[in-house]
Amino acid sequence: MGANSSYMDSSGSSGKSPQFPRLGHQYTVSETDISVKEKRKKASKFATLRKKLIRSRRHSRSLDYGRVLRDMISSWSFRDVNCLIQEYEALAALKELHIAANLARPPANSFRQDLSHLFDSKLCTDVDLVYRGACFPAHRALLSARSPYFRNLLRYHPFGSQVPVKLKTVGVDVALFAILLRYLYTDSINLEELRKDHREILRKLADEFGLPNQLEFDLRTLLESGDYCDALLVFSCDSECSDSLSHDQLPEGVCKAKSLELPCHKCVLAARSQFFRNLLLRRARSGEELTERTLQTTSLIVLDESVIPRKYARVLLNAVYQDSVDLSLILRGSASMCSLSEAQAIVAGKGQMTLVDEAMEVYQIGQFLDFPILSQGCEDIITEHISVDNILSILNWSSEPHGSQWVHRQAIQFMREEFLQIIQSPIFYELTKEQLIDILCSDFLQAGELDILSAVLKWGEHHLVKKIEEREPNILSHTAHSISKKGVKKRDLNDNELRDILCDIISLVRIDHVIPYNNETLNSAIKRGLISSPPLHMMGDETCQSLPVSTWIRTKCHGTFTRPRLFTPYFEESKAVLEEQMSQDQDQDSGRVRTIQMSSIPDTLYMVEDRLQSYIPFSSGSSTVDIVAGTIPVPDQTTMKMMIKREKEFQESKLTIRALSLPYCDRRVVNYQIQLRIVREFGLPDSTIEILQNSHFYHSNNVRHHQNPQPPTPVRTNPLLPIKRRQSPPLSRRSRHGSPTKPIQMVSPTRSLKQPDINPCHESVLSETMPDIAMATASVSQVHLQDEFELDIGDGTSHPGTMYI
Repeated sequence: MGANSSYMDSSGSSGKSPQFPRLGHQYTVSETDISVKEKRKKASKFATLRKKLIRSRRHSRSLDYGRVLRDMISSWSFRDVNCLIQEYEALAALKELHIAANLARPPANSFRQDLSHLFDSKLCTDVDLVYRGACFPAHRALLSARSPYFRNLLRYHPFGSQVPVKLKTVGVDVALFAILLRYLYTDSINLEELRKDHREILRKLADEFGLPNQLEFDLRTLLESGDYCDALLVFSCDSECSDSLSHDQLPEGVCKAKSLELPCHKCVLAARSQFFRNLLLRRARSGEELTERTLQTTSLIVLDESVIPRKYARVLLNAVYQDSVDLSLILRGSASMCSLSEAQAIVAGKGQMTLVDEAMEVYQIGQFLDFPILSQGCEDIITEHISVDNILSILNWSSEPHGSQWVHRQAIQFMREEFLQIIQSPIFYELTKEQLIDILCSDFLQAGELDILSAVLKWGEHHLVKKIEEREPNILSHTAHSISKKGVKKRDLNDNELRDILCDIISLVRIDHVIPYNNETLNSAIKRGLISSPPLHMMGDETCQSLPVSTWIRTKCHGTFTRPRLFTPYFEESKAVLEEQMSQDQDQDSGRVRTIQMSSIPDTLYMVEDRLQSYIPFSSGSSTVDIVAGTIPVPDQTTMKMMIKREKEFQESKLTIRALSLPYCDRRVVNYQIQLRIVREFGLPDSTIEILQNSHFYHSNNVRHHQNPQPPTPVRTNPLLPIKRRQSPPLSRRSRHGSPTKPIQMVSPTRSLKQPDINPCHESVLSETMPDIAMATASVSQVHLQDEFELDIGDGTSHPGTMYI
């Protein structure tokens, strides 16, 4: 499996994206599904992973989701159905940004990038090329494998000697010779560095040096043949064996016949892994490398099998030389004598390790060796093989400190997409409370609210039964009269205890969206007191006909609105209903319907945090994290400039512009997902988004150059939007009485930073979270707005009018 660099461009594409396997479902594909898939193929640049994450699925056969939604919205007006579709479209755009942020991770260098750095750093060089008085430290193995000219030239010179280079081709200066050497290391030439006459000279040099093969092919030849090797990797169980011993000095505890020895090259190891680089540098400082050159002996690197089992030896070297993680190279017949994981598997009674288990082990080896290409290749393999059977083990492993946060995000996304299938599996009841909350809090959960409510109740009852079994006396446990044998009937469960178990979970079920309304599950939960507040359609009187509609769409009764989840069958059915209404011309005024862009900000300040909690885990305006103590790493100014440049690229992308052009898409949520993606690409914790949002408070020089990168403003459909207002410093920089105060001086772990100057015109989190009416109160007398609009008072006609403020 390839483990290419995970760097993503502004469109969100990567070299190789991991895939979720299809689960073999048989389902009917309608014309609508086919058209949706074709659109996704054209617009998608997330490759197969993104399509797997949002693909159509077979849903529960017990409930026809399309029919249920159609029964509810069939009596709605054209305007209401259109508003519901706009909500779904905004959620679909946010889901694209959410998936892009989840897929983001730091880029891993390829062997070309690492060998280019090796050429610049002159690390582990064993020969000095002298050309026209200039000395070029180089590596014998790479030059010999890449060029027949250097192979013949270096054959007669010992290690560490100076080799004069004489070329028959005329016109090769020192600069061009350096470009030629870099080409042999990286297989690429920067054409901007070449003069016009250099290109013709390079064509002549090809005849003299010989045209090299592709770099990947030559590295594979070095790996398989072992030619020009100057090091041996020895896998042994004796952890006390020094890595500086020669082959003849191995202690008696290390049996040569049982030890696995693989030839390799020090320069390649040092270029690819920080662990090997530090090891070889330590040897060079201690003088061992000079001794080995003098004695013409091979360096011996002994690896303890309790840390790196020998069965993964060829997997490791293949990743070093080929940038690919191929688990088929595992030595199946050579069990590692000191493998801790194998011993733990035997004790736990597990059978043979699966491919996912082996990928988890190799991932930890990559982390230990500081070899990102190996770790990310294993992450791709684990994600490709996620299924309902192993999702729980993957979720638990990725939650551990030694696990992968990137895999954890993909596992959570898989759980949300396959929720209907997971609730039918026994693993659903093994989920912890925190895991279930993490799944249910998403707007993109692929399930109806009735299915979610039923699953939550069953999960709670299962855990209540376990709690009852734990309370029974040990002497009766698992006997003929014990609870575990007889079982607990549903009527015997204590509803008060069940309510305590579900108090934090059942609130995540959007009760107002449980359809059909007259279902027994909802009524039973209300009668048992498990739901503290019944849905609004049960509380309203018969005259309030618009109450169920107001819970699904943004209307004048904004306080009753609850944002629906982006459930694919509901979205597709609502579009079908709208098309039918348009074709049948049921709404005679549909041609004059204007879409009003309503603000997604609540009408009162105390609702701001709750509205954004499902999107933004923490409030960026009033952070309680101690920056000075180093809880959040403060990037240096150069990194901050790169991050802001990346943010501007994303905000100018087609995906972002499309999202911001939708009426119900919140700009703050879009910016948050973009910034979250950036901090993950730079390998920083998610909490670093606080620094990116308020960069002008953490550096003396404003890295944004007083120009906050903003995407192109979408076309406004509402002429009554507020004008641009003066912004204030964030809440974390304001005093108790509300007056701006000096910001706290932020100290980076590596350098001290000067106290920044406050500019009240900078972008502020407070101005983004405060409702418009509160911001405009102080200066409302100074605002003069005149606009013409049409009033619709419900009598079927339009009344022109003019508003003055």
